[in-house]
Amino acid sequence: MPSTCPTLSLPKHQTAIVAQGPGQLAIQHNAPVPLLAPDMAIVKTAAVAINPADAKMLDYSAAPGAIHGYDFAGTIVALGADSPGHLAIGDRVAGLVHGMNKLQPDVGAFAEYVGAYADLLLKIPDGMSFEEAASFGTGVATAALSLFSELRVPASLDQLHEHRAVSVSDGQADVEGKEREFVLVAGGSTATGTRAIQLLKLAGLRPIATCSPSNSGLVLRFGAEKVFDYNSPTCAADIRAYTRNELAYTLDCVSQADTSQLCYASMGRAGGRYVSLEPFRAAVAQTRALTVEPSWVMVLTIFGRKVALDGEYGRDARPQDRRFGGQAFAAVQALLDRELIDTHPVKAMPGGWEGVVQGVDIIRTQALSGHKLVYSVA
Repeated sequence: MPSTCPTLSLPKHQTAIVAQGPGQLAIQHNAPVPLLAPDMAIVKTAAVAINPADAKMLDYSAAPGAIHGYDFAGTIVALGADSPGHLAIGDRVAGLVHGMNKLQPDVGAFAEYVGAYADLLLKIPDGMSFEEAASFGTGVATAALSLFSELRVPASLDQLHEHRAVSVSDGQADVEGKEREFVLVAGGSTATGTRAIQLLKLAGLRPIATCSPSNSGLVLRFGAEKVFDYNSPTCAADIRAYTRNELAYTLDCVSQADTSQLCYASMGRAGGRYVSLEPFRAAVAQTRALTVEPSWVMVLTIFGRKVALDGEYGRDARPQDRRFGGQAFAAVQALLDRELIDTHPVKAMPGGWEGVVQGVDIIRTQALSGHKLVYSVA
C-alpha cells in the first residue's frame, strides 16, 4: 500500500509563491506543506512552467494567502493509499494543480512541495528533463478535455490509448484517410495547440492548424496535416477549400474575437461544433446560431471540485470531469511510455523563485507562442 516515504520526514512549512492581492505575489518561507490525502501524491518540485492563466487569474481573481501556479515537474516523496499502482516514491513526474484556489490554499505549483492528484500525474522518461516535462500538465489536460469531452471529436480515449490510427502500412489508408474527420486547431503553436495536434494525429484524425508563418515548421512537426497563415485575408476560404467545405470541428486555443470569427468562417456549410478556452463571443455565435454549436472549456473542472471563481468562470463540481481526467492521463501515459509524445518547446529561464515571479509579469505583457517559459527551482 502506498505510504509516506519512511526515509523522508516532510516539513510542516515550505518556500512558496503566495498571492497577496490583485496582481501581487510574494515569496514566503513559512507557507504550509499540504497534507497527504488518500488520492494524492506529494511531489518535491524541480521545475515549474508559466501559463497565461498565472497572470490572468492573479489580476482578476486573486485569492490572498493561497499558493499560486499550475504546472510543475519533480519527484514523488509521498503517496496516498488510493494512488494508482504504477506510481512509486522516487518517480519523476509532471502534472498540474489548481493553483491559487481559495478552497485549497495550500495547493499550488509554485512551491517546494506540491500536493497533486496522483491520477493526474505523468511519469516522465529518464531522458526527459524536469524543465521539459513541466510543460505537460495544463496543455495535456486542456487539450484532452477540450477534444474528447467538450468538442466530442469522432475518436475515443481508448483509441488514443491504444494508438489505433490508420497508417499506410495498414493497406487501407487511402480509403479510410478520406473518411477521417478534419479538426481545426486555431493557435497551433501554443502549448495547448501542439498538444491538441499531436493527440488528434495519434487518435487517427486529420488535424489542420492556423499559426504565423514563423511557427509553421513547429506545428507541422507536431503532426498538423496542413498549416494556414491566420494573417492571410483568404485564410478561412483556403481552409474551406482544403476541407471541401466539410470542416465540422474547431478548437480555438487563442479565443479572441478574430480567431472566433476565423473558426466560424472556416467551418463547412453544414456547421458543427466550436470550442474555445475562454467564454465565446455571443455576437460571433449568432452569425451561425442554427448550424454551429459553441461551448468553452474551464480546465479547472478536471479536478472534480467546485471552481470558486466569480461570474462565468465559476463552475459547480463536476466529478465526471475528474473521472475523465484520470482516463485521459492514463491514455497519454501509454503514449509517453512508447515515446509517441513530444514536449512543447521550452525556454529555460534563470532566477529560481524570484525568476518565477518575474515570469508571471512577462506573460502578462507578452503573448508567447512556439515555446513556454520554465524555471528550475530545485
